[in-house]
Amino acid sequence: MSQQVLLYGYSSIAIVLVLFLVIIALNEVGFRIGRFVQSRTDSEVKSLTGSIQASILGLLALLLGFTFSMSMQRFDSRSMALIDEANAIGTAILRVQLLPSTYRQDAKTLLNDYVKLRVEIGKLDLTKKNERLSYNREIGQLQKKLWLLGVKATAEDPRPVTTGAFISSLNELIDSQGKRNALLQMQVPEVVVLLLFVVFISSGGIMGYSAGLSGTRMLVPIVLVSTLIALIVFIIIDLDRPKRGLIKVNQSVMVDLLKKGE
Repeated sequence: MSQQVLLYGYSSIAIVLVLFLVIIALNEVGFRIGRFVQSRTDSEVKSLTGSIQASILGLLALLLGFTFSMSMQRFDSRSMALIDEANAIGTAILRVQLLPSTYRQDAKTLLNDYVKLRVEIGKLDLTKKNERLSYNREIGQLQKKLWLLGVKATAEDPRPVTTGAFISSLNELIDSQGKRNALLQMQVPEVVVLLLFVVFISSGGIMGYSAGLSGTRMLVPIVLVSTLIALIVFIIIDLDRPKRGLIKVNQSVMVDLLKKGE
């Protein structure tokens, strides 16, 4: 979790709630400042302030779209990696039948234990580093046992269409697990998320300042816009939090493998 140093340990709901309250507070500060300088500000400056407000809101919209796209791509990648791993494990389970009969039961048991560990670690929060490390050690040991079993089976039956096919599926199984682990570490860079927060807060301030210059308080529209943007920011943060947020990759394809291994 090297990229999410500051934010990942906090609830996405808490982050967005604090962000929303800061925006509303800064909007009020901006409104009071605008009212204070209203009488000393000519129409040209007021018009320029409106243009600056539109520019900041446009920049906010650009950042929201860009950040949402990044978080959605990473979420989709993690979903596809889970499907790829489930397919690789499912293939290995099917190819157990190609092994010499003396190795089939052991291979089936090891693969079943492997799926159970992958399902369990799939539910584990990334912040629980020690528990995840323990699970990964067990998974690594099972991979070694499966590989050694495949090597022994190859010595007994070296044909590529039987034991060789099982070895190939084991290779895909190990590769897919490594790829999935790597994707779990890929989040939207925190500097991008912080920049989004800065622009969001600034937009609240400039909207309040512009309203103050006009002398008209627009509380309901500003609260509505801020709420909608805060919800989008919440989705962005939550999508970018594998195993921690409310939006999580569906593990059902991996759970179904437990039935296949029975």
